[in-house]
Amino acid sequence: MADTPIESIVTGVVWKIEKQAGESVAEGDVIMIMESMKMEIPIEAPVAGTVKSLSVKETESVSEGQVVAVVG
Repeated sequence: MADTPIESIVTGVVWKIEKQAGESVAEGDVIMIMESMKMEIPIEAPVAGTVKSLSVKETESVSEGQVVAVVG
């Protein structure tokens, strides 16, 4: 299976990481929750697989379009 990068859909702060590297995910599982303009925005796995890596940490600022995780 090819690795699938997951990009942030908003500019904001990583509020909570729900899945760690090495964990299995189903399509649609929440990997992390972003906070932007006082709203919580879930970042979901676009495909089923394993979280290969996380490129951000909780409380880190993220730009829209930035790769925050890889699922493969």
